[in-house]
Amino acid sequence: MLSLLAALVLPLMLSAKPKALEVYFVDVEGGQATLMVTPAGQSVLIDAGWPDNNFRDAQRIAAAAKNAKIKKIDYFILTHYHEDHVGGVPQLAAKIPVGTFIDHGPTREQGNKRELRMVADYDKVVAGAQHLVVKAGDHLPVKGIEGVVVSADGQVIHDPLPGAGQQNSFCASTPDKEADPSENARSLGTFWTFGQFRMVDLGDLTWNKEKELMCPVNKLGKVDLFVVSHHGVDLSNSPALVKGLSPRVAVMDNGAKKGGAVATVDTIRASNGLEALWQLHFSEEGGKEHNAPDSYIANIDEADTGFDLKLTAHEDGSFEIYNPRNKFSRSYGAK
Repeated sequence: MLSLLAALVLPLMLSAKPKALEVYFVDVEGGQATLMVTPAGQSVLIDAGWPDNNFRDAQRIAAAAKNAKIKKIDYFILTHYHEDHVGGVPQLAAKIPVGTFIDHGPTREQGNKRELRMVADYDKVVAGAQHLVVKAGDHLPVKGIEGVVVSADGQVIHDPLPGAGQQNSFCASTPDKEADPSENARSLGTFWTFGQFRMVDLGDLTWNKEKELMCPVNKLGKVDLFVVSHHGVDLSNSPALVKGLSPRVAVMDNGAKKGGAVATVDTIRASNGLEALWQLHFSEEGGKEHNAPDSYIANIDEADTGFDLKLTAHEDGSFEIYNPRNKFSRSYGAK
């Protein structure tokens, strides 16, 4: 009987695939909303897009959650207090339960009345929930993957991550820009590791703060997936950062008329080891020659089509990206 049971169960055990990390890059029209579902079944949402628009962004996040077969957001991470990142939080919380909110602490920017109202609305939602304020170097309590805060509230990690710490040869060709006093420079940036797979998302972190992370030594090392900073604008995405990271793949959450700067696309394409750039929208700034091929773009015109991109990553470092608009996918093998 035992031998018969073993004969039945063993093939099933051998054929069972290890669980993967899923990442959904939700189209919020030039804002950010990145949903991750870990192999342990926990969910992490980075930012919630814009306010208003008849719950558009909250509905798109909820649709991605449904596709991912999750019914709640275990951890919500706010990168910073600008309307294309924080604005959608109240509508999100009304649409889907959120377990724990994570941010860098209070806003440091005295913006216009509209943005201050959105910050107040966020604070009201957080007041009745679990809330973590994190700093650079903190490890996030997410199960199934390793998440480390690498920038927060204007500070960056002091010590390099494991395997990083090499001199960055691209610092010399990256001059400083004018200091940025805005919330962008205080973005809560995160570095994610799943087995051999590595992904970095720095929110809207700007040029000079990128240099603090990457110069004179590269504190992050190389990555498989780079979430292009700041929707692809050239106030961010310095050569020291992009070329230092040497990403295999870059995903840009730009809008049709926001982000996707020519200089940023040129920097990404010049990065050693790049295999592909994917975009949430065709960028009108760059024209055909400064956009990815159509197959790699989720939304190819300005119409409010709302297609996302889905990444599936495995412990050996291999991963795939799928474009539901045209059902195109591409696989990237383990390195």
